[in-house]
Amino acid sequence: MNDRAADPIKLHRALLPQGFHDVLPPEAAHEAAVVERLVSLMALRGYDRVKPPLVEFEETLLGGVGAAMARETFRLMDPISQRMMGVRADMTLQIARIAGSRLRNAPRPLRLGYAGQVLQVKGTQLRPERQFAQVGAELIGSAEPTADAEVAVMAAQALAEIGVKRLSLDLNAPTLVPVFLRAVGASEEEAVGLRRALDRKDASRIAQIDGPVAGILGRLMAASGPAAAALAAVEGIDLPAEAAAELERLAEVVRLVREEAPDLRVTVDFVEHRGFEYHTGVSFTLFARGVRGELGRGGRYDTADGEPATGMTLFMDSVLRALPPAEAPARVFAPVGTDRNEVRALREAGWVVVPGLAPVPDDRAEARRLGCTHLLQGGSPVPIIEDR
Repeated sequence: MNDRAADPIKLHRALLPQGFHDVLPPEAAHEAAVVERLVSLMALRGYDRVKPPLVEFEETLLGGVGAAMARETFRLMDPISQRMMGVRADMTLQIARIAGSRLRNAPRPLRLGYAGQVLQVKGTQLRPERQFAQVGAELIGSAEPTADAEVAVMAAQALAEIGVKRLSLDLNAPTLVPVFLRAVGASEEEAVGLRRALDRKDASRIAQIDGPVAGILGRLMAASGPAAAALAAVEGIDLPAEAAAELERLAEVVRLVREEAPDLRVTVDFVEHRGFEYHTGVSFTLFARGVRGELGRGGRYDTADGEPATGMTLFMDSVLRALPPAEAPARVFAPVGTDRNEVRALREAGWVVVPGLAPVPDDRAEARRLGCTHLLQGGSPVPIIEDR
């Protein structure tokens, strides 16, 4: 029996709350490298990196459209100011705050990128993790559909460039149905019931409505799918002017996305709105076939200062599941007494060099024990062949 493994004190120390876990080698280094690669790809597109704090005053973090994240936000008392603070559950609204305060005089459109950890009160069925890394970008100060398309395409292309396969971009118009229901005079109670039915894709409930509303909602719901076919299915639909403008905006963004990324699989859902509570226009979700959870999401919103903005957030736990498993790098064991210049030269060439700290009877066995793949002999790394 292994006494160390059975030690109840050590087991208790390793116990973490539900939704939290340690990231160990080589996964921790792999995640860090992927995060930096994504931030670099955004920087090449003009998105300058910013770094907001992990904690802010509650009224700042959850003010305005930030109220949508109130249920997901951990709160604590600041022992210095005696004011309530919140731990960020999402970084998007922090970036909007920075744009409207520290960078309020910067030229628009303003392009900002970010990366960091977030903490949420509870996980979901698809994402049980409560702490995870986000990488994202915000384009602030433009109301053009080209801004919506730029952010969506950038998110998809960045994922493709780091090696994610079989990507799909699902475009939504979360304001389309609310605008339509207001235009036809639906009461708040009726609108809530209809939204619930649309969320469940409950065609029978929609069909029970009197008048032309049932036909239009049913047509919008049934049309969701691959972009070209979906837009063709709603062509000529009789919508009030404001709702028709929402649909036209979505169609224009689809056209721009397909023009910029013709090989990207694009789908459209005309009635989806869950998860887009503070969005005010075209929004999107990114998936990879065969990968649990969404890789990212984004869309149009208004900042607390009323500026139009489009942003996107990539969820690193899902992104990493879409990539090949992390591989441990080649490691060279340098026995005690190795020339320091040899060690320096190997590290400059990109090798991971693990120095010995004391003489050992068998350098090869010590290298293997420490997880090294090579042994430094005669100034050169020599592969360690496992005993068979």
